[in-house]
Amino acid sequence: MAVSGAASGFNYGSDKSGLVWGFLIDPGATAAPGAVPTATPIGAADALRWMAAPQPGQFIWLHFNLSNTASERWLHQHAGLAEEFYATLHQGSRSTRIEIADNALIAVVNDVLHGFSLDSAEISTLWAHVTPHAVISARRKPLASIERLRQDVLQGAPLRSSSELLVHLLRDQADVLVNIVRDAVARVDTIEDRLLAGRLTRQREDLGALRRVLVRLQRLLAPEPAALFRLLQRPPVWVDGEDRQDLRQATEEFTVVLSDLAALQERIKLLQEEIAARVNEDNARSLYLLTIVTVMALPINLIAGLLGMNVGGVPLAENGHGFWIVCGLIATFTTVAAWLLLRLQRNT
Repeated sequence: MAVSGAASGFNYGSDKSGLVWGFLIDPGATAAPGAVPTATPIGAADALRWMAAPQPGQFIWLHFNLSNTASERWLHQHAGLAEEFYATLHQGSRSTRIEIADNALIAVVNDVLHGFSLDSAEISTLWAHVTPHAVISARRKPLASIERLRQDVLQGAPLRSSSELLVHLLRDQADVLVNIVRDAVARVDTIEDRLLAGRLTRQREDLGALRRVLVRLQRLLAPEPAALFRLLQRPPVWVDGEDRQDLRQATEEFTVVLSDLAALQERIKLLQEEIAARVNEDNARSLYLLTIVTVMALPINLIAGLLGMNVGGVPLAENGHGFWIVCGLIATFTTVAAWLLLRLQRNT
């Protein structure tokens, strides 16, 4: 098939139809040097011509930017997708799931944004419609996993079928999560080392922000393994046994990543409790020292208050050694108070 108007470079923009990128994938082709590539970039016009006369053994992948209002209009006019797909685009609930509709797979996948930072929970949704001959994906913001998948396709990753493309996407998503967990573990290790060294500054706030991000990630992504397990119970007939096995393996890998995410949250919680305990100990120690100083200063305050009253009969007022006598009394009472406090501390 002659391909014209193929995009030579891709970015996060889209053409007038809302298409960000498109690929014609031929599983039978080889990626050897000088051979026809397994994935050929195509534009919207080429995709229309191919969908009018699909070639056996080939499938296309079209990725749309829903921020472009022309995307949904083009899909309605030319793609022939199941109505359930359009319903999921406008549903308030964006929980991760994969459903079957009209012998097609409809996937709602939550993923982190391209250039995700652990300092903020930048998460968005990807919608995908998968049939034996076409994969239609759409998003509103650039996502990390779909970009990794595009790079793999450009580099000639072998793809047997459209369902394997979906499996590849799920594995890329798991890889992105692994990197997130790895970065989070490194930050937690650094904070833990500072805690053990006694250098507490803003670690508690940092841990709180990191834990909020991880909790949100887990809440949005945790339903995915369950959705895949439900799909594996009754998959479409065109998903062969090898693809089912790949889906099952991707589910297991994703479950392991989510378990690591939960374990990291528990570790952060324990560190927060340890930091809180140390802060409470420091506050208790400071309050104890303040109490000791207050009690030891009590005799001098009482005596100074009594002798400072402007009334008659103040003792030692006429005595030439009255000042030193009062100082002796203050020193005696202060020493007794200090001795009582030390004895009380030893008994406790």
